[in-house]
Amino acid sequence: MSGLESLYQELILDHAKNRRGFGLTEPGARSATVHQRNPICGDEITLRVELSDEGDRVASVTWEGAGCSISQSSASMLVALLQEDGGDNGMPTADADALIAQFREALRSRGKIPLDEETFGDAAALSGVSKYTARVKCAMLAWVALEEGLRQA
Repeated sequence: MSGLESLYQELILDHAKNRRGFGLTEPGARSATVHQRNPICGDEITLRVELSDEGDRVASVTWEGAGCSISQSSASMLVALLQEDGGDNGMPTADADALIAQFREALRSRGKIPLDEETFGDAAALSGVSKYTARVKCAMLAWVALEEGLRQA
């Protein structure tokens, strides 16, 4: 295993053990709660997204779930990315939609499109998952939940 692969494996395990955004907050006025399940492996995520009063920014994302380290770390990495890139005001919903689309494209590329570290932060560690089609749904679970939540909120 290369040094980069080892680092990525450590990041995935760290996020699976120290889950950012874990624990659902109370629903707010502009929130949506979405449950996603991977019937193949049994991974589950319940994600709550809260938008700003204007509805144009992601104010917060919290989640609960159970499953493999890929699904759990992916949810944690998503929350960390939204917090990091959104700052105190929250990430614009259009930017969050764009991130989801780029993430989906990379994970469906079967390893041809790597996730950019500057754009995706720790979530770039999930690039290797795209080579294993059975694991793509695990990594996508929280991202699909956020996508649905943004439409509902």
